[in-house]
Amino acid sequence: MNAPAAMPHVMNTYGRLPLALSHGRGCWLWDTQGRRYLDGLGGIAVNTLGHAHPKLVPALQDQIAKLIHSSNYYQVPLQEQLAAKLCEISGLSNVFFCNTGLEANEGALKIARIIVYEKAFHGRSIATLSATGNPKVQKGFEPLVEGFVRVPLNDIAAVEEVARTNPNVVAVFLEVIQGEGGINPTRWEYLRDVRRVCDERGWLLMLDEVQCGMGRTGKWFAHQWAGIKPDVMPLAKGLGSGVPVGAIVVGDKAKDVLGPGNHGTTFGGNPLAMRAGVETLHIMEEERLLENAATVGAQLRAGLERELAGVKGVKEIRGQGLMLGIELDRSCGELLQRAAEAGLMISITADSVIRLVPPLILNADEAAQIVAILCPLIKSFLS
Repeated sequence: MNAPAAMPHVMNTYGRLPLALSHGRGCWLWDTQGRRYLDGLGGIAVNTLGHAHPKLVPALQDQIAKLIHSSNYYQVPLQEQLAAKLCEISGLSNVFFCNTGLEANEGALKIARIIVYEKAFHGRSIATLSATGNPKVQKGFEPLVEGFVRVPLNDIAAVEEVARTNPNVVAVFLEVIQGEGGINPTRWEYLRDVRRVCDERGWLLMLDEVQCGMGRTGKWFAHQWAGIKPDVMPLAKGLGSGVPVGAIVVGDKAKDVLGPGNHGTTFGGNPLAMRAGVETLHIMEEERLLENAATVGAQLRAGLERELAGVKGVKEIRGQGLMLGIELDRSCGELLQRAAEAGLMISITADSVIRLVPPLILNADEAAQIVAILCPLIKSFLS
């Protein structure tokens, strides 16, 4: 690859590939050199509707011409419109709007101190970093916030032991599918057991759906596969199809914890972000993208399993819908560059897991192309 001009005035906080993207259409992206890429990353589970969606673009243009931002000193009707829809599809009762998943999780932590999980990732602020179960990203930012009790995922006995021995715990906070931790799914029966423990103890169940929510698994929210409801649910990423939107969706037990003066945001709930959320949900329903995520996700997984069956070094393929991880037996960061050179955008998370979180508009042919590009790269890398 011929690298574009460097970015010497931007702080060096990311390990960037030597390419710059110029535009996209559907599930495809082009760089400034004219090369085309199939988007298996979706902006890390953000571009729900892909790129330049023909219904979303004019809606955002219309909103920009009317009003981009207004202070939360005043009513914002689009906030109520989006909140009502989120309450309808979640079965919860109220919403606070912010800008990012980190802010949504930070707000959840202000509602209650909690049990958290090994390998979890909730953000990079000091509080959300403290709840995160990754010493690598915590390193250098100590002392962290106290008050978190950490347990392994899918071990209900560990939660019940905390319930017996720690009277100060008032909530459980977990990702339904851990994203940054390596696409680690929470078992549905485990979610039901945690819901039971929370009900028995009067605790809040707080489910981080920032990455796995918004239709990615084939239901609006991943926990719905378990047939339960949380008390608090942070959202972001795919909610605005690329426009920054975060939300804390809460049920009756948590809706009055935060009040005027003890939580707020300047940009959260601005009219442009709210219009993006309203239009995203409308288009998802109109184009049946939940069903598409389930169907095409199953096809993508089946293709990966077929092509990688018996390949030494492939430990596991896991996930749900269009949130899939391929765990290898070694560090595989160099596959980012190799995939880009082959015309595919992917992510590597937890050092050895290839993450696929493409737009929810991905079709069967594009899923087959991901398999056709990625699997030979994996085989070559492992050999």
